[in-house]
Parts: sequence; C-alpha cells; structure tokens
Amino acid sequence: MNFGDLDLNTVWFILIGVLFTGYAMLDGFDLGVGALHLFTRTDEERRIMLNAIGPVWDGNEVWLVTGGGALFAAFPEVYATVFSGFYLAFVLLLVALIFRAVAIEFRSKQPMRWWRRMWDVGFSAGSVLSSFLIGVAMGNIAWGMPLDERHEFSGTFLGLLHPYALLLGVTTVALFMMHGAIYTAMKTEGDLQERVRGWINNCIIFFIICYAVTTMATLLYVPHMAARLRANPWLFSIALLNMLAIANIPREIHHRREGRAFLSSCVAMIALMGLFGLEMYPNLVLSHPFPEHSLNIVNAASSPRTLGIMLTIALIGVPIVLAYTVSIYWIFRGKVKLDRMSY
Repeated sequence: MNFGDLDLNTVWFILIGVLFTGYAMLDGFDLGVGALHLFTRTDEERRIMLNAIGPVWDGNEVWLVTGGGALFAAFPEVYATVFSGFYLAFVLLLVALIFRAVAIEFRSKQPMRWWRRMWDVGFSAGSVLSSFLIGVAMGNIAWGMPLDERHEFSGTFLGLLHPYALLLGVTTVALFMMHGAIYTAMKTEGDLQERVRGWINNCIIFFIICYAVTTMATLLYVPHMAARLRANPWLFSIALLNMLAIANIPREIHHRREGRAFLSSCVAMIALMGLFGLEMYPNLVLSHPFPEHSLNIVNAASSPRTLGIMLTIALIGVPIVLAYTVSIYWIFRGKVKLDRMSY
C-alpha cells in the first residue's frame, strides 16, 4: 500500500471518529435526560423532560446509524469482528434503545398513574443501560479484545465485563448525565430549571470522580492508551482543553448562560473523543494479549477504489445530515411549552 492509500485510510479513520463523536454529543444528552428522568417530582415535569428531547431524539440516533454504515463501508473486517464479539451486548443495546423509544411514544397515551410510571421506569432504565453499554464497548476497544490470527473474536460475553470496561461504562453514564442536565436547564424554566441547576453540580462532581479514577486506571493498567500523550507533550493541550471546558460549566450556569454551558460540555466531549482517537491510531481494534493480531487502518480497510467512492458519497451525505440537524435544532429552539400535541 502506497502513501496515498494510507492517507485515504487516515481520512476515513478521522471521518468515522467525527460521526461517532457527533452521536456522543447529540444522543448523549437525551440519554442523560432519560437517566435523570425519575428525579422529577410531578407528571408535568416528566412531560417537560420528554418534550425537551421529543423533536430531536430520533434524529440524533441517525449519527449512530451513519457511523456504523461508514465503519462497514471503510473497514468491513472491523465491523464484522466488533459486531460478532459484542453480539449479545449490541442486542441488549438495541433492545434498550428500542424500549426507550417505545416508552417515549406510549407514556402519555393513557392517563393512569401506573401506566405512566411503568413507561417512566422503562425510559430511564433504557437510557442508563444504553449509556452503560456504549461505555463498556469503548472500554473493551481501549483495553483490547481477544482476537485470533484470523482477526476473529475468541472470547466470551462475560469476558467483556472486566473491571476497566465496567468503569468506562459508569464514567459514560456520568458524562451523559452531566450533558443531559445542562441541556435540560437550557430547555426549561421556573422551579424545574432551578432544581436542574442543582443536578448539574452533582453530575459534574460524579463525572469528575469517575474521570479521575478512569484516568488513573488507564495510566496504571492500560498504558498504551497514554503512550502517544507521553511521547508528544504538546498533546496535553487537548487534555487541558477538556479540563477547562468542564471547569467553565459551573461558571456559565452561575451566570445563567445555559447555552454556553452546553457548548462547553460539547467541547469536553470532543476533547475526550479526540484523545481516545489519537491514542488508538492507527489501530481500530486492539488485540489482547496478542497485539500482532490487531486490526488497523491498513489490514482492515476496503480497497482504495471503495474508499475513494465512499468518500465522495460521504462528502455529499454528511453536509446533508448536518444541515438537517442544524435546521431541526433551530426550528425547536427555546423553552419547552406543553400543549395538546406534546408527549
């Protein structure tokens, strides 16, 4: 493979990272809203929480579908290995995402308290489980998966639930809860908004504790995920950007600038995903304990012709997805107001 081909592979590595980062930022806040859903006090407040994400939650999941499709097109062997290795975990993820979607649609169809309570619990449980499983998957990608010489998964489902992966799962839940609390504050007003402000501080503390523990665990037990950072000290600027963005959130909330706080949370998530991608590159799936079996941007890629054609399609399609996303958020900007068409 020549240098030009390697460049095209790198472009696809970055593009897939961008798509999954977009998913984390967008679906992350509505998963976080779901995780916080049961902390509300009244039926009206829960309806407000649902309608804060109502116009956008399904569009946010387009980014996950797009990222999965891009992974299949550009690095089909990675797609096959990861989806076979995480088969049961991904089935649980799909069930959780489907169940929370059904809960959103069905909750307000009947006025009975037990009916609404049942779907409230389902919505919240589905959101927490989805967030947790996404984190577990990323933890296994970072830690390494047992791959044989044919790049096929040779482990078990229970083997994926090791302490580091579980820690990443909890950290992801904490991150999404923080992100969702900020979004809720941005979309609500009155007493609910004031209570949500308290949630934000608690969620930030929860996330910082999880993030600190995860960082220490990574340095001690997954040193390859910090190797590039140690070799290139200037990359610490990305970690510094992440810390400054998180530190700016309480400041913006104090000054009642929820929109800026939400942007700071988005910057923090971009920085985290950027660090993850930089430490993984050029690998896509690390093999543990045999690193020579790892899948990378060279041995797992489609043909250069396929990558070139798909890049042309992506350059047309991604701006359309961006335009759709921006237009929906612009149309449904402002505070949530309940009416007869609301959830």
